[in-house]
Amino acid sequence: MLLVLDGLGGLPREAGGPTELEAASTPNLDRLAAEGQTGLSQPVGLGVTPGSGPGHLALFGYDPVASNIGRGALSALGLGLRLDAGDLGVRLNFCTLDDRGTVVDRRAGRIETGLNRALVKKLNEIEIPGVELEFATESQHRAVLIIRGAYLSPAVQETDPQAVGVPPLEPVPLTATAQHTSAVLRLVTEAVRDCIGGESLANFVLMRGYAGLPELESLSSLYGLQAVCLATYPMYKGLARVAGMAVVDGLDSADEQMTALATAWDDHDYFFLHHKAPDARGEDGDFDAKVSAIEEMDQRLPDLMKLGPDMLVVTGDHSTPSVLREHSWHPVPCLFWGGSVLPDTVDRFGERACGQGSLDVFTAQSIMALMLAHGGRLQKFGA
Repeated sequence: MLLVLDGLGGLPREAGGPTELEAASTPNLDRLAAEGQTGLSQPVGLGVTPGSGPGHLALFGYDPVASNIGRGALSALGLGLRLDAGDLGVRLNFCTLDDRGTVVDRRAGRIETGLNRALVKKLNEIEIPGVELEFATESQHRAVLIIRGAYLSPAVQETDPQAVGVPPLEPVPLTATAQHTSAVLRLVTEAVRDCIGGESLANFVLMRGYAGLPELESLSSLYGLQAVCLATYPMYKGLARVAGMAVVDGLDSADEQMTALATAWDDHDYFFLHHKAPDARGEDGDFDAKVSAIEEMDQRLPDLMKLGPDMLVVTGDHSTPSVLREHSWHPVPCLFWGGSVLPDTVDRFGERACGQGSLDVFTAQSIMALMLAHGGRLQKFGA
C-alpha cells in the first residue's frame, strides 16, 4: 500500500520551531516509523519544485521527467471526460482580477464547487469557430477545458503567472506549429472575459497544464500488479487511470475512502490511498489546519492496519510548507513498514527525524522498487 499525504513536507513557522508534521500529534505514524525504515524522498531532483503530476509519477516508479504529463489531461481523465488523440486538455483556475486586470487571487478565494458549476454552465455557451469546447468543473476553483479540433498543440505559454499583483500572461506560441492553438486560446480568454468578467469574485480563468492524450506502460505490464486508486480528487484519479489502475469513483470523504479500501481489499494487490487536505491547507498558508489534516489521517491508521498490509509506504508527493503557501523543493518524509524491512533507530515521523533514517535522502522513483523488493515480488538479477 502507498499512502500519500499530499504536500506532506513543511517548514517551521518560527526559527527553531517544529514543522507542521513535527507539530502534529501522530502516535500511529510514530509507531510505524519506530518499527520501520525511514528517510527523505526527493520527488524529482535537488532544488526542483515538482507539480503533483511528476511527484506522483515518481512514486509509481515512472521517470518523472521523461513521463511528465500536463495536468489538463490528468484532470480530464480523472473526471471521466472524453479525451481523444488530437484533443487538448487545459487545467483552469478561476481567479479574481481587479479593475486594472491584475490578478489579486489566483484561486478566487477557493470558491464553492456549486459556484464553479454555475460558472462552467455559462462558459459552455462560448463558441469559437473551427473548434469544439467543453468546460467541466473539477472542484472548488479548479476546472478543465477540453478543446477538440485539428492541429492543436500543447506548446503554448501558460497564462497563470504563478503570482499576484501582475496581469495574466498571454498564450503565446512556443513553436511555429502552435500558432493556431495560441490564436484559439486568445479567443477563449476574450470570450471568458466577456462571459464572466462581471462576476464579483471569480471573474476570469488562468490556464496551464496543456496536454494531449497520454500513454504510459501500465503497472500491470511493468510489475504484474493489480492496482487500485482510492482518491477523492479527479486529477489523482486521472494519474491512476494513465498508470492502468482501477479507480473507485464517487469518493468524497476519508470515511468513504476507508470503506472502499476494505471493500476492494480482496480484489487487488496494490493500493494507492490519497489524502489531499495537507496540501490544500499548506497552499492556504494555514499552519494549524495542515497540522490537523495530518492528525486526521494518523487517527485512521489503526483501521487501515487492521486490513493487514504486507508492505506499507507513507510519504508525500512533494512538500507544501504553509510559510511558503506553495509547493517547494524540500525532500519529503518517507517510511517503509512491513515485509523484509530492517528497522532503523528513528522513533518518530518528521522531517528532521527521517533525515536521520537509514535511507538518507533518496529518489522517489526508487520507492516502487523498494516496495516490491521488501514485499518479495522481485526476482534475482543476473546469474
